[in-house]
Amino acid sequence: MNENSVSRENLVLQIDSQKIIKCELKRHLSPKTVGKIMRSLPIQGNAHFLGKSIVYFETSIDSGIERSRKEFKKGDIAFLPIGKLICFFHSDVKVGKEMTSIGKMIDNVDDLSTVTSGTELKFYCDAGT
Repeated sequence: MNENSVSRENLVLQIDSQKIIKCELKRHLSPKTVGKIMRSLPIQGNAHFLGKSIVYFETSIDSGIERSRKEFKKGDIAFLPIGKLICFFHSDVKVGKEMTSIGKMIDNVDDLSTVTSGTELKFYCDAGT
C-alpha cells in the first residue's frame, strides 16, 4: 500500500488545542465504520478513560462490530459500538468488550499520557496530506 492509498485516511487527534497526534484510519480494517466516521468529521468530545490504557470520547456514530478484536497494541484506534466510543490505546491491552479496529496513531502517541478526564479532544482530517 502506498502513502496515497484510498484505503488510508489521514486524520489528526488534537488534545486541548495544544498537542497534535497524527492518525491513520484504515478502510480495509472496517469499511462501514471508517466511512461513517469520515462522513461525521470533525468530531469532538471530552476525554474519558477505560482502565489505564484507553482514552476515549463519545460520538453520535451508529455502527456495529466489524472484524471484532479484544487485544490492542499501543497506538491502536478502535470503535466501541456500545456507547458509540472512539478509543485510543496508549499501551498494549486485552479488553473485555469486542471492539472494531479502525486505525493507528502514527506519531506522538506518548502525548496521550498527558490527557486528563474532561480534556477536550478533536478528531479531524489532516489538511496537510
